[in-house]
Parts: sequence; structure tokens; C-alpha cells
Amino acid sequence: MRIITLVAFVLLFLSGCNDEALYSGLDEVEANEIIALLSNAGIISYKTRNSDERYTVATNRNDFANAIDLLKTNGYPKNRFETLGEVFKKEGFVSSPLEERARLNYAQSQELSRTIESIDGVILARVHLAIPKENKLESEAKPSSASVFIKYRRGIDLSDRESQIKALLVNSISGLPYENVTVAMFSSNPIPVNRKTKEAEKSGFSFISESEKDNLLLGMLFIIGLLIAVTVYLGLRNKKQSNQLQITNSNT
Repeated sequence: MRIITLVAFVLLFLSGCNDEALYSGLDEVEANEIIALLSNAGIISYKTRNSDERYTVATNRNDFANAIDLLKTNGYPKNRFETLGEVFKKEGFVSSPLEERARLNYAQSQELSRTIESIDGVILARVHLAIPKENKLESEAKPSSASVFIKYRRGIDLSDRESQIKALLVNSISGLPYENVTVAMFSSNPIPVNRKTKEAEKSGFSFISESEKDNLLLGMLFIIGLLIAVTVYLGLRNKKQSNQLQITNSNT
């Protein structure tokens, strides 16, 4: 039985060494979304819970490069945006008016970027604000301006959303004219195709991924090792019983 346990331990250890962590520090919702996205592309992955209540998603080493490309194309892991409360968290001395103004602009850009990223089809969004300092000595205040960078999922048309995005910024930023808002949209790259998977499809084995082949091979090795261990164990036990029987017969 010791031999069987040792063989099982070694095989399980080798199986774990064949996996590679993709991303860590994820919440459970994002970890599940990543696993679902990879699963739809035929890539097997799993999540593990860390001591800090965050999650790590890992996959087979052979699928690592394709998994990273696929997640990057689809905007994972998602950006972490700071809220107004986090930006304006008071620490230490009182901030100067210039610092408060800079932090306000940053907080507004973070909030707007997060709002735009929640639009269906948007992978990545960045909002850059140029809000001039208010000068009471000037008769006319300088108008603010804003530029928006959007990376969207290929195959989705967001051209009809441009006016809505501009209106969103105009109604969120005081003194921002509609014509001073620029929205630049860029389509994502095509989802990368696994070359080995395409070769497998041509050969008629597209239903088995690289990670599944590795798991199948490990399973076969485990069964072979188990059979060898059982055979050796039974042989040793039979030999021991035979020796005991000979000793008993010689004593009688």
C-alpha cells in the first residue's frame, strides 16, 4: 500500500507542476468570468482561493500563451478604478487648492471611465479631462475639453453611441461644451487561434484540447503505475505466504 500511495502522490505532484497561474488577486466574479471565457474557447482552467480572500486562475502550461492572448483581447483582467471616496480620503495634512483640484479631475475621469466601460462591447475606456483653473479676473471663462479613448470588441458597432457618450461627459463636467469632446474608438484585435488546435481539427481530434490530452496521459500513467504497484504488492505477499507455509510444513 505504501507503493500505491507514493505513486499517486508523485503523479499528482507532476500534474500540479504542469499548470501555470494566469492572474492573481481577482474577485470571485471576475475569476468566474475568466474561466467561462476560456472554457468557451476550449481552454480548461480553474480557480483557487488565496489567504486574502482573493482568487488565482490557472491553466495548463501548454495553453498559457493562448489564454493570455484571449484574455487580453477581451479586456481581462478588468481595470481597477478608484472611487471619489478613495481619491478624497483625508490623510495627513490639509491639501492645497491645486492638489484638491487635481484630485477632483482625476476622480471624475476615473468615474467616467468606469461608467463608459460598463457599456456593452466596450473593453477599455480612458477619459482625459482638461479643466482650466477658474480666474475671477477674466471676463470670460476658458471652456473645458475632454478626450475619450475606447477600445471595443470586434464585431460590435458603437458608432451610434458616440453622441450618447459625449452627452454623458457634457452633463457630468461643468463648463464642458459638446463640441469640445473628442471620442476615439478602436476595434480590438481578432481572437488568436491556437495553431495546434487548428492542426487537431484537420486531423479529426478537435474535441480534445492540449490540456485534456495531458490530463489523459497523466491518467494513463497513473493507471499503469497503479497496476504495477498492485502486481508487485501481490507478488511479495504471495511469496511471503509461500515462505511461511514452507516453514510451517518443515516444523511439522
